[in-house]
Amino acid sequence: MTTAREIMHTGAVCVQESETLEDAARRMSELGVGALPICGPDDRLHGIVTDRDIVVKCLAKGKDPKAMQAGQLAQGKPITIDAEADTDQVLRAMEEHRIRRLPVIDHHRLVGMISEADLARRLPEDKVGHFVEVVCASR
Repeated sequence: MTTAREIMHTGAVCVQESETLEDAARRMSELGVGALPICGPDDRLHGIVTDRDIVVKCLAKGKDPKAMQAGQLAQGKPITIDAEADTDQVLRAMEEHRIRRLPVIDHHRLVGMISEADLARRLPEDKVGHFVEVVCASR
């Protein structure tokens, strides 16, 4: 059985709730990623901010990314997966919620992220194909 821990990429870098969207965008650029977990002062996951969120929820609405904080985009409890969950559970969660990135949690702490690229590298072609159909192609 392959677990979330085995397919995730480690070293997920958080943006703090109090940091600006400009800070988040700069960090995404430096890391070459399109999303960052949003963490609170307790180092717990409070949400995820994507490059698309910054464009659609800030810039397109005439808001200032130098003033708007990442925490303002953290909406509700983020969808996560336990590090020991099997890949079927990972796919089910991502497909059910139609998400392309899934934070991996171990003992209430963020230990990694699973992205579309992680799925493509680690899972059989038929499972990845179904994921793409459900999550990506139907947008």
